[in-house]
Amino acid sequence: MSMPGRSLVLDRRRFYLAAIFGLNAVIGAVIAIPAAVYLLFPAKTKKGTPWIEVTDLAQLKPNEPEEVVFRRKRVDGWKVVSEKTTAWVVKTSDTEAIALAPQCTHLGCAYHWEAAKKSFVCPCHTSLFTLDGKVVTGPAPRPLDRYETKLNGSKLMLGGIQTPGSGKTA
Repeated sequence: MSMPGRSLVLDRRRFYLAAIFGLNAVIGAVIAIPAAVYLLFPAKTKKGTPWIEVTDLAQLKPNEPEEVVFRRKRVDGWKVVSEKTTAWVVKTSDTEAIALAPQCTHLGCAYHWEAAKKSFVCPCHTSLFTLDGKVVTGPAPRPLDRYETKLNGSKLMLGGIQTPGSGKTA
């Protein structure tokens, strides 16, 4: 003899269990799919540093640093950011120039050129650098970082930042 209410309870219980397991499966998929995409499809890889035209070398005065402002694209994970940055450019001859990154190598402070001292000066910790970026005094542990440079006609092109002595491009 079977009870009529008993099968109804089992059907309701099965329905609720199926609903709970189905909801768990949906939640698991919502979490797992982005995680799988993150793991299986890496972020944009660097394709080398593009060369950027920053100034006309003919317009610069020899051995007088000039701060040049330019825009550069930076890849941050999946996002590409266009940022404004600067370089201190020193024309050493009609066909050569050096371009120094704008951060002090001590703690990354912005430095400036003082014509009276004929030096780059970091105001935060009093590091002094020569015209070509070598350390004169102060707590800076190494010379200023340089951009790779090349000329395209008279136009100065900048590449990646190089750390002196390490051969690494940032």
